[in-house]
Amino acid sequence: MTDRTYHHGDLRRTALAATVEALEEGGGPAALSMRDVARRAGVSHAAFSHHFGGKRGLLTALAAEGYDLLADALSAAGGDMIEAGVAYVRFAVGHRAHFEVMFSPALYDPDAPELAAAEQRAGRALTEALSTSANDTTELAAWSIVHGFASLWLTGSVPHDPADDAGDVARPVIRLLTFP
Repeated sequence: MTDRTYHHGDLRRTALAATVEALEEGGGPAALSMRDVARRAGVSHAAFSHHFGGKRGLLTALAAEGYDLLADALSAAGGDMIEAGVAYVRFAVGHRAHFEVMFSPALYDPDAPELAAAEQRAGRALTEALSTSANDTTELAAWSIVHGFASLWLTGSVPHDPADDAGDVARPVIRLLTFP
């Protein structure tokens, strides 16, 4: 007899993908249902709840995954501040569910070790991309601009053609940053 408790082989990966799907289709984190996500993942609600301990645990895992994905995107920019800003905006648009959860700390456990490690990794990648800046205030200004642009884009507040790439539209805005 085999153990078929988690017949997917990787319940975590399947559950996070199902969570993203549910968030994108169902009105965001407030409307997220653990039963719906378990159904989408093809597992029982009990097995799912046992694995994540509830909605907060699931969203903590999603936020941690998001910070890891963001760190990868920023690192891929190769230390170029402008391209890191573009990568940040593209990450937000391409991973909207992650982005919305990551920056809503009331939804998850901010003290979870997995989350803290992922946040630190993303923070290091962001700092490395901004290493040409003069000080912490300048770094905060640069982050504020790219985060603000991404948030405005996601809410539809930035006028654009639907075919536009958010990163391409953001690039000239990011270039306006000048560092002493």
